[in-house]
Amino acid sequence: MKNYVNYHVLISHSPSCLNRDDMNMQKSTVFGGVRRVRISSQSLKRAIRTSDYYRQHLGEPSVRTRELGRFREKCIRTLNGRFSEKLVSRAIEALSGKESIADDTEADAVAPWILAEVAKLCELIEAAEREGRDLEKVFKQISKDGADLRKSIGQAVDVALCGRMATSGLMMPVDGALAVAHVFTTHAVDSDIDWFTAVDDLISDAGESGAGHLNTQEFSSGVFYRYASLNLRQLQENLGGASRERALEIASHVAHLLATVVPSAKQQSFAAHNLADAVLVTFGDMPVSLANAFENPVRANGERGFRTPSLQRLLKHWRNTRQAYELDDSARLFALDDLPTEGEPARLPTLSALKEWIAQDGRE
Repeated sequence: MKNYVNYHVLISHSPSCLNRDDMNMQKSTVFGGVRRVRISSQSLKRAIRTSDYYRQHLGEPSVRTRELGRFREKCIRTLNGRFSEKLVSRAIEALSGKESIADDTEADAVAPWILAEVAKLCELIEAAEREGRDLEKVFKQISKDGADLRKSIGQAVDVALCGRMATSGLMMPVDGALAVAHVFTTHAVDSDIDWFTAVDDLISDAGESGAGHLNTQEFSSGVFYRYASLNLRQLQENLGGASRERALEIASHVAHLLATVVPSAKQQSFAAHNLADAVLVTFGDMPVSLANAFENPVRANGERGFRTPSLQRLLKHWRNTRQAYELDDSARLFALDDLPTEGEPARLPTLSALKEWIAQDGRE
């Protein structure tokens, strides 16, 4: 059985500005000697874990915050009726390594906090107090083993996928199972500048000229390459010893999310709500990116734009890599365009069919 699921997604975005830097400019990168528009992996992952599809199929994500006081209040409200306010506070103190938590207490850094983890620790503290055990010894045992606590982490799939750093308290570090690359255009991009104004209605009604606000915004369009790799065994471990079937179910949802979720930046101004043009998924023994298919930037193919040549380039590089390294990866392709490319992997007619193939461990 193959351990890695590799996702290769091509998605053409109409004029947009989906990810900006501290200067309010589009994020970009130089690859193959030319400038490409870039969307950071952090931006894409946040869009994924906050999406409606994620919540419907993978549950509530973790709460990423450094505001421990506010997180404590959220836990107290949510766990009301199960645990006392004092017990919830004690659990969060133990997880964070703080001696006490006030309304304005902050952690050293933003971290993913899991409600189920707090609830499980409340149960362990309750049991220890009921049995008269020393809490400090219980906490030391949890920090050494923590199997029960680790199982509760699995209820926050985003932490199992993306991992978590932890440096203090009983919060356990998690090695992420999903590696997500920064997204970039398959071709060089010359950005445009939108010079825009906001009309002041009252000034206009008074017969005066002039705008109430003037500004500029960089934007562009292009075909973007998304790549991610999922370590199935790591995911099973992070989920508290879940079955391969459960890991594959999540893997199929990851394919859907990578094909459909778009960062929300400036979407009210540009509405670049574009779905993927092609999704290539492989089961392999190691992570394999096909980013170098676009090291030589794609050039527009006459009147056909960048979509078709980008897909042709991706499939050719996949075929060459597979042959040169004698990879026995199984692969399937879902694509909107019908391209009779030699050596192309077997095609599936819908995204749902591709998801089903993934859930069935790469078998029809």
